[in-house]
Amino acid sequence: MHSPHDPYVRVRGAREHNLKGVDVDIPRDVLAVFTGVSGSGKSSLAFGTIYAEAQRRYFESVAPYARRLIHQVGAPKVAEISGLPPAVSLQQRRSAPTSRSSVGTVTSLSNSLRMLFSRAGDYPPGAERLDSDAFSPNTAAGACPECHGLGRVHRATEESLVPDPSLSIREGAIAAWPGAWQGKNLRDVLDALGHDVDRPWRELPAEQREWILFTDEQPVVTVHPVRDADRIQRPYQGTYMSARRYVLKTFSDSRSPTLRARAERFLTSAPCPVCGGSRLRPEALAVTFAGRTIAGLVALPLTELAGLLDDAADRDASETVRVLTADLTSRIAPVVELGLGYLSLDRATPTLSAGELQRLRLATQLRSGLFGVVYVLDEPSAGLHPADTEALLTVLERLKAAGNSVFVVEHHLDVVRGADWLVDVGPRAGEHGGEVLHSGPVAELAGVAESATARYLFARDPVPARAPRPAEGWLTVGPVTRHNLRAVTAEFPLGVLTAVTGVSGSGKSTLIGAIGEIGAMGEVGEVGEIGDGPTGVGRLVSVDQKPIGRTPRSNLATYTGLFDVVRKVFAATGQARERGYGVGRFSFNVAGGRCETCQGEGFVSVELLFLPSTYAPCPDCGGARYNPETLEVTYRGRNIAEVLDLTVESAAEFFADTPAAARSLAALLDVGLGYLRLGQPATELSGGEAQRIKLAGELQRGRRGHSLYLLDEPTTGLHPADVEVLMRQLHGLVDAGHTVVVVEHDMTVVADADWVIDLGPGGGDRGGRIVAAGPPAEVARAAGSATAPYLSRSLP
Repeated sequence: MHSPHDPYVRVRGAREHNLKGVDVDIPRDVLAVFTGVSGSGKSSLAFGTIYAEAQRRYFESVAPYARRLIHQVGAPKVAEISGLPPAVSLQQRRSAPTSRSSVGTVTSLSNSLRMLFSRAGDYPPGAERLDSDAFSPNTAAGACPECHGLGRVHRATEESLVPDPSLSIREGAIAAWPGAWQGKNLRDVLDALGHDVDRPWRELPAEQREWILFTDEQPVVTVHPVRDADRIQRPYQGTYMSARRYVLKTFSDSRSPTLRARAERFLTSAPCPVCGGSRLRPEALAVTFAGRTIAGLVALPLTELAGLLDDAADRDASETVRVLTADLTSRIAPVVELGLGYLSLDRATPTLSAGELQRLRLATQLRSGLFGVVYVLDEPSAGLHPADTEALLTVLERLKAAGNSVFVVEHHLDVVRGADWLVDVGPRAGEHGGEVLHSGPVAELAGVAESATARYLFARDPVPARAPRPAEGWLTVGPVTRHNLRAVTAEFPLGVLTAVTGVSGSGKSTLIGAIGEIGAMGEVGEVGEIGDGPTGVGRLVSVDQKPIGRTPRSNLATYTGLFDVVRKVFAATGQARERGYGVGRFSFNVAGGRCETCQGEGFVSVELLFLPSTYAPCPDCGGARYNPETLEVTYRGRNIAEVLDLTVESAAEFFADTPAAARSLAALLDVGLGYLRLGQPATELSGGEAQRIKLAGELQRGRRGHSLYLLDEPTTGLHPADVEVLMRQLHGLVDAGHTVVVVEHDMTVVADADWVIDLGPGGGDRGGRIVAAGPPAEVARAAGSATAPYLSRSLP
């Protein structure tokens, strides 16, 4: 039995995911860092075991009725954990942020500011005091009635709905109308209503054009369609809907992102004429503090806002003002300390990077003043420039100094070096990992021969010198004016590897986004010839970190197309042919071969009165997803469920002589994902894994012509050993004649590029300019660049 004053968190027999009955002791009140290659099991230990168990114990103490309201993780597979304090987790989750979520709502600073205006604002003579809700654009009491608190109105104009007025309605003048049958139906209805659909649009009388595009009437008429002579066409009742009505209805109601995006093309977006884009009612905008409206204050960078509040407190002696401004400035301080002083409170959450969002949550925790808890953080350095990492370490030290334990899953070597205690998991990924190789002071890891981390942490040789490849042409992007970029023009060399660098908020992603718009493409899209270089880029491929699917039905095998190959292999077996099983029989998404009890999900939801519903393996198929008859069909001694349970590495051996599968699996191995299971649900994959799966999908396509690949921080979540594997792939693409552009903070990657474009010098208003551009060795000497000193350390 451990004494109640045992200073260690002791984990015994942890078997979550790939952990092999791990026993480990970690001291409390320290900064402990968990390292290991991607997929080694470090997150399973820190989040899946330690944090999950702390959560479970906390829930046990909550009234059963209240427990239903809280999303719960299941009990972890672990024999025993002792010495565990309550836990707070800060993960890199990108929840789906809405346009109403902002820096102010994430940090709760908006609430305090609204209270300040409600209690201490200057009201017009005779106006009654407003509740704090009246200063929020997200409440009925505060939102501008015209734009419903969004700040912009979407309008349809004749120019936006009819781009080419020389066409007739029959020739498709009303571009905003839907295609196929629905568009033809609207045209037939207009014809039946007596409008001339064969006359050029510009020759129709103005009042007719106005009615066709903008009427709110919806007349119903009998349509006698004139179509193919060999098909009998029956008359039907057709309802008319104006082009504006159709576009606005699609834009506001459609669940399909594609249809919404199409509708948006025919709308012009402008600041709301009533509130001027401030999103609030006139009554709220009539109240000021320090001579400014609340809309004026939320638009200021936080550093400026803090200064203005301090001045106001010095001038106003009232207790209310003093208490409320002191609360606000103390909440703003940690956000500024983490290098985010350039953000304003009205900055929308979707425009923030994952790293900025996590640091905002971290700043909120600093202010909470909790004591005696264990903070479990997921790569807080992701998306951080080396210059910002120093500020991060200071903040982690402050959390520890306040009497907390800080457990961090991390790959950034500077953070690892700053740890008091190191837990290294490995030796490799997936089934070849799941063991604790070292738990102790950082320096002692040097003696652990099988640790991949030790190789990089200690005797790290600089990147071997490589002569930069010459450019085969240039792609000019710009001038770009958006966010903090002001008419910036950048020259990207073609046929080489370019790294775009700069501190957080300097404008890197905005600049990359502008390249994407040249080819206005989706995630992976065909574009015409872009660039004026001799090569001419034929195709633009943006490989981002968005999830590859939103439900557990989407998985690695379905996304890569591997599942189709596997199902064909099973359908071609003698057993399947005898029974008449086709390819569909081996899908768990359609009736036939799947287990109907769980509809092919593999688990069922168990409703418990007063407790949150919990998920249990399906009682009939035991989690296999298929019915017993389907599972009787085997290929080389394995049924379909067992094949989906293979890791990519094992599957590559299993399907070595099936060319279509082998190619797919080889591409996944090449980007270091050998440890993932084929049936691993998309919901369990990290952003970095999703990005590498997309990259593997690209690598396995035979490439013709010249492609331009855009990657936004591809090394996020990667151990230095995995970064080497990834870099081999990117150099391979360049050697095959393609162009690769990466946004990157890892200086070993930047040092290995052919060309560097450095933005800055700071973030927000202090950034948005190109500080230096050239080969790495040249940028490393650039004066005034925040990147240069760190880059020069990584160069030979």
